[in-house]
Amino acid sequence: MKLYMTPGSCTTGIHILLETLELPFEAWIISIPAGDHLAPDYVAINPKSTIPTLVRDDGSALTEFQSIAWWLARTHPKSKLLPTDAEGETRVLEVMDYVVGTLHGQGFARIFATDKFATDPAQHEAVKARGRDIVEQGFAIVDAQLPHLRELAGDFCIADAALFYVEFWASHCGIALPPNCQAHYERMRARPVVAGVLREEGYR
Repeated sequence: MKLYMTPGSCTTGIHILLETLELPFEAWIISIPAGDHLAPDYVAINPKSTIPTLVRDDGSALTEFQSIAWWLARTHPKSKLLPTDAEGETRVLEVMDYVVGTLHGQGFARIFATDKFATDPAQHEAVKARGRDIVEQGFAIVDAQLPHLRELAGDFCIADAALFYVEFWASHCGIALPPNCQAHYERMRARPVVAGVLREEGYR
């Protein structure tokens, strides 16, 4: 398989899942600032020009963090990356979708890609401040859900990979994590697979 990724981005979560499952894959680096995501060869694979993209062994491409993570979990049930019961699976998807769609898509996107939310530079600081508010409110919501998620999903599931990458961003943006999220982040950093992925992506 081929994972089209950017080190330190949301693709880090998929990288962690692939390494957890011990699946062989090629890493293809996409530089967003350099415009790699707009190159014709990449657009032919993923017309959305987004990351991550996972090209599977049959040549078909999967896009969107949630769909890739869910496919990896469902095709490797012995990994227990998803609960086997409907309620547990639904709650894992609920947390993962909220992390990717709101904390990332609405919050951190305003911080990292401010000009996409306001073309007037005079509005940029207000946009970033709103993004930070969304992130902090989002972490507070997830913080309250984490104990229940652990009851349903055990030690590690696909939602953990998603939550980790936004916690990683928070740690680099000076955004304090609430207690349960901070403990989660530290547990994730202590996992050998996660530590290995961060080293491979150039973080020490």
